[in-house]
This record gives sequence, structure tokens and C-alpha cells, in this order.
Amino acid sequence: MRSENAKCGDAQAPARSLFNALGYTKEELDRPLVGIVCSYNEIVPGHMHLDKIAEAVKLGVAMAGGTPIMFPAIAVCDGIAMGHIGMKYSLVTRDLIADSTECMALAHQFDALVMIPNCDKNVPSLLMAAARLNIPTVFVSGGPMLAGHIDGHRTSLSSIFEAVGAKAAGKIGAEELAHYEECVCPSCGSCSGMYTANSMNCLTEAIGMGLRGNGTIPAPYSARIRLAKHAGMKVMELLEKDIKPRDIMTEDAFINALTVDMALGCSTNTMLHLPAIAHEAGVELSPERANEVSARTPNLCHLAPAGPTYMEQLEEAGGVYAVMNELSKKNLLKLDLITATGKTVGENIKDCINKDPEVIRPIDKPYMETGGIAVLSGNIAPDTGVVKQSAVVPEMMVHEGPARVFDCEEDAIEAIKGGKIVEGDVVVIRYEGPKGGPGMREMLNPTSAIAGMGLGSSVALITDGRFSGASRGASIGHVSPEAAVGGPIALIEEGDIISIDIPAHSLNVKVSDEELAKRKEKWQPRKPRVTTGYLSRYEKMVTGANKGAILKIGD
Repeated sequence: MRSENAKCGDAQAPARSLFNALGYTKEELDRPLVGIVCSYNEIVPGHMHLDKIAEAVKLGVAMAGGTPIMFPAIAVCDGIAMGHIGMKYSLVTRDLIADSTECMALAHQFDALVMIPNCDKNVPSLLMAAARLNIPTVFVSGGPMLAGHIDGHRTSLSSIFEAVGAKAAGKIGAEELAHYEECVCPSCGSCSGMYTANSMNCLTEAIGMGLRGNGTIPAPYSARIRLAKHAGMKVMELLEKDIKPRDIMTEDAFINALTVDMALGCSTNTMLHLPAIAHEAGVELSPERANEVSARTPNLCHLAPAGPTYMEQLEEAGGVYAVMNELSKKNLLKLDLITATGKTVGENIKDCINKDPEVIRPIDKPYMETGGIAVLSGNIAPDTGVVKQSAVVPEMMVHEGPARVFDCEEDAIEAIKGGKIVEGDVVVIRYEGPKGGPGMREMLNPTSAIAGMGLGSSVALITDGRFSGASRGASIGHVSPEAAVGGPIALIEEGDIISIDIPAHSLNVKVSDEELAKRKEKWQPRKPRVTTGYLSRYEKMVTGANKGAILKIGD
């Protein structure tokens, strides 16, 4: 056992004395030491109950013969961080969490790990850490929030963001906005639509690192506690069989995850996170692979914000495994891959039927013949731009309009709420990429303002920043290269005609190559917005969004 390095032999007598100080008995130290990485805190609704999940995991580990030892991971609530400097600190925590988990796991020589994440960056960061450490590991998330209810209809966090735009447009008053505040987020858990947190928790099942229900069992349900106990027991089986994360997270497993991503209509943030996780697993996952997978994968689900269904309904319909079962009917998944259940993908999903064809469309009656996400390119985005095409209204799949150019999110929001954006416009928000932000802020505020003001079917938005999974409409993010490094998005001028063709995967400005070259000659880099602390270090090390915004030293 790895933990013998920290607890066995005369040389480790000092360490054993410290284990004594912690209250551990000889009997406990004779067992495998299992690290329980828990991101419990009292600022994130998706994490406020993870102490209970951790206790259940610990019980499961102990029942199966291990000694569970909990240590923390941080997490940011994107909704609370939205719209101010705090959002610069969301994506960047992905690397802080991965690095700190590596430090704790190796410093204390754990034999196995159970990861307990739930929200946006917390899930991919711990998957990154699992791939990097390659110690037997199982994931169990905190689960999704229950949907809210407004006037007899299910609703979620995106509704309150759009209500802010509706109030700015004079469509609702202060009392109605306050009613939304009270009703849209009724329980603990990750926000109830197919936003980034739930997307990544579902893909944790798809890639094989989480047990059935990890992505869909609602946070308040007792089934979530039972799942946590089983995760604790299962990690001991993986330790005995020596099944490690890199045995599970193979190239084929990432393609499976991409396939499920397209079928579910997941958040565009998955196009940042899957490549970053793959990088840690020694797998190259280029954005172009997404279009290849999308071309053959039908979109089977329209969960909020793309449609009127929510995570609790996906669970009732059979969950992620039922979606995978539908996909297997057209041989769209590799079924012989080992997973954290100790079984193969095929064994996991074989009896998981689709219980609600309105929530999970049958494979021969999809919402779309292609997947939920599209990667675009063109003279604005020579590398990539990303859009959640399953959440775009048909009339905006192809669009041309004049550019309304803003060099930060705040200026764009002021113009949108001030009525300065009109039908047909293309809002361009730049210098918000991984380096330019720094930190690549989410643009849920402007996209929600556009939707709330009734412009969602006539106004597009493009940015070198990114979008919340709660964003909908013709919202194209991850434009690379970003403005901060002189990407073409930095050269767009007010009134330039922007051409968007999502089915053709193209994103262009109708300006000649010669004119763009002249503009590039005049372009000057901007001084960094942040010059001290972690963000400054991050800005110097981060790569482009097309590479997953991973950190690298040097070129």
C-alpha cells in the first residue's frame, strides 16, 4: 500500500505519533487510508450539504474495510461571483483545486480517493487531479437542486437572470422580480438546469468515473446518501482490483463523454474542461473532435435553458445511463471500456431503459440530428468559437448584423439595459479571454439581459470570454485567439458586418484580409488589468480557450 510510506517502519514512528494525536487506532492504520476530498462550504448552495455526503462516503469506506480521512477542496459559486471582479476568480480555481488536491494526496500518501465535488470548476478540477494522481478514485457529487416553481411552471436560476433584463425593459416590476428571487432556487444542490455543474457531473458518469445517478439524483433525495455510501464501498473494490483513473479515462472514454455531451446538450464550458482533463490523462482532445462527434450524434435532450425540463425529470426518465442506452442503439458508444463500477460501459447501461420519451427523445426521433454544441471558425475565430446550438432559436442559426463592440462586459451590459442594442445587432465583448480578463469571465448577465429584454431571437453575442451553462441564444464564446494576444476579434470595429452560420460552422467579419492586416499593424497590446496576486501569475501561464485554458510554463 502507498500509505505504508507514511505509517510503517521505525522511520515513521514520528508520523505514527501524529496519527495518534489525530485519534487513529492501530487497527485503523493497518487498513488502507482513503482520502475523502470534500468541497463542503457555506457559500455555495451546491456544497452546503456535502458534509452529509462526506459522512456517508466515510461510512461506506469503513464498511468495506478502509480508513476514511477527509480533507477539503475550495469552490466558488458562479452565480454569486457573477457580474463583478469575483467572476475573474471562477475558472482560475480549477487549477488551484487540482494542484492543492495533488499536494494533499501525495504529501499524505493516500491509497485511494473519493472525490466529492458539485459545482462548475470543482468537478473538472477534481477530475484533472484524479487523472494526474492516478490513484484508485470514485466520484460522488452533491447532486442537482430541485427546480423552482413560478405560477405553476418549473423554473431555475436562469429565469431570475432573465427577469433582471425584463425589469430593465419595463416588462415586470419590483414585486415580480422579488417573487422570482424567492422561488427559483428552492433547495441545496447545483442549479437545476443543464448548466455547467450538472453537465460535468453527468459527464463524470459518461466517462466512467462516477456511479449511476451521480449527475441526476437530486441533492435533497435520500438516494443521494445511499449513492455516497456505495461510492465509499466501491473505491475499496477499485483499490483491490487496482483499477486507476487512467485505466478508465482513455481516449475512447473521452469520445464517449463528448458523445453524451452532444446528446444531452451540455454547457459550452465542457469544451474547456474536457480537453483540460484529457491533457492530465495524457490524451489530446482538440476542439475539432467535437464537430466530428456532433455530426454523428443526435441531440436527445432539451433541458433548461434549452427547453422546459429539469434535472429531476432526467433522473425520473432514467438518467445518463438511459441516454447512453439510446445512443448505443446506433453504436455511438464504445461499450467495452472499464468504469468505476468495476464493470464495462455496456454492462452498466444494458438494462437502463428510457422511461420518458418527452424528456429523453428516442434515438430515431431526436430534437436535432446533430449534437448540442458546435465549434465555429473563420476570420474572427481562426482557432475556435463555441456555441450551444441546441439552445439557439431557428431564426438565429444563420445571422448577419452590425457589430456593437465593447472592450469589457460592464460596458456591454450598460448598453443592453440602456436600450442601445436593437434587433439585428451582434454584440462583441472582447478582452475577456483567459489572458485578457484575466480569468475568462462568464457572460450570463449580458445574455440574460438580451433574452429578458425580448431580443433573444434577433441579437447575437460573440466573445473571447465564455458563457454560463444557463446562457441561451446565439451566444458564441471561446473565440480564439483572444483579443489580448492580438486575435482578430480585437480588430473588429463598430458597424462591421458579422456573419454567423452555425450549421456551416462559420464565424466571419465582412472585412477584407487587406483591411484586417492594416488594422493589425496599428493594434497595440493592452496593459494587464491585474498586475498582482494569483490572477497575475495565471495570466502569464494560461493558454488559449481552444487548448482548454490549461496552464503552461513558457511556450
